[in-house]
Amino acid sequence: MSGWPSVGVIVPTRGDRPESLREAVTAVLEHDYPGELSLVVVADAPLPSHGRAPAPSMAADAPLSLDGRVRPASVVADASLSSDGQRPAPVVGDASLSSDGRVCAAFVADQVAERLRGESRVRVLGNTLSPGLPGARNTGIAACDTDLVAFCDDDDVWLPGKLAAQVRALRAGGGEFASCGIEVEHGRCRVPRLAGASLVTADDLVRSRMVMVHSSTFLFERGALWVDESAPGGQNEDWDLALRAAKRAPIVHVDRPLVRVRWAGSHYAARWADRIAGLEWMLARHPELAVDPRGAARVYGQLAFAHAALGRRREAARWAGRTFAARLGEPRAPIALAVAAGLVSAPTVQSALHSRGHGI
Repeated sequence: MSGWPSVGVIVPTRGDRPESLREAVTAVLEHDYPGELSLVVVADAPLPSHGRAPAPSMAADAPLSLDGRVRPASVVADASLSSDGQRPAPVVGDASLSSDGRVCAAFVADQVAERLRGESRVRVLGNTLSPGLPGARNTGIAACDTDLVAFCDDDDVWLPGKLAAQVRALRAGGGEFASCGIEVEHGRCRVPRLAGASLVTADDLVRSRMVMVHSSTFLFERGALWVDESAPGGQNEDWDLALRAAKRAPIVHVDRPLVRVRWAGSHYAARWADRIAGLEWMLARHPELAVDPRGAARVYGQLAFAHAALGRRREAARWAGRTFAARLGEPRAPIALAVAAGLVSAPTVQSALHSRGHGI
């Protein structure tokens, strides 16, 4: 196959998981992909409380190369979305970073430099948009000039053949957005999660979150979609992006486990208030979620569980009631009620589910 499209891979990071970050970056760069491949690591959020942070001497908006030298500032976008959630505002140049942003970018560049020194395909940027994961992803998209962009979280690992398989599937299916199966790692357990299909529709993503349509599997045409930075606490920005993509055209899915997703170190697992806000945001943004009985029951059950985890028994019971009304057989409602009653703890439930490759 000739004329492979160029791909820019975006790895957002807080700088607090240096070993995982190095593994993620190394796995991407070791891919045997015939086309042009580049990688943008986007540093976001405060520095970790330990480790050495090099004092930055560069201009506020200057991306770093791996040897610490200043590169010319990339053009970045003020990627606040239009009302349809698909197009960013006009591109502007030289968005400046705060002092903390400069230090965080320098710290992250220092983390990956030792292993990847001299690798010209990697840039390290600070998040120039809204703080948090959505802004970091959009900073990376805006910095790319490739045909396609792909995401990889800093605690996940691409497995061999992932990128080439997705590009082949996109070409064969004529789509603009691709995902693939995953292998969920929790402790010593690794569980494959597959879709059982080669296409994922919007209806599929309404009925089920489809964990295998994970952000670290995303590959899509640059400029076709942007991440919505209004997602509360960065929650469900990936589900929203996948839903919007599937509404344009079915997602092309390679149903093999080509990404290892590590759940043990997730930043989002126990941020219950953010999870509640994110689910309510999705219900408001995608009203069809409340129409499909199975999909509605799943979301309502998740809300019941999150309230139960916060000790809000009345709210947990209210959402459990809505869950039963939508679909009597939804298991999340009785689990939430058990947590609310103190019969089992939320972390115990999560751990048991994660070890089986499932989430709440």
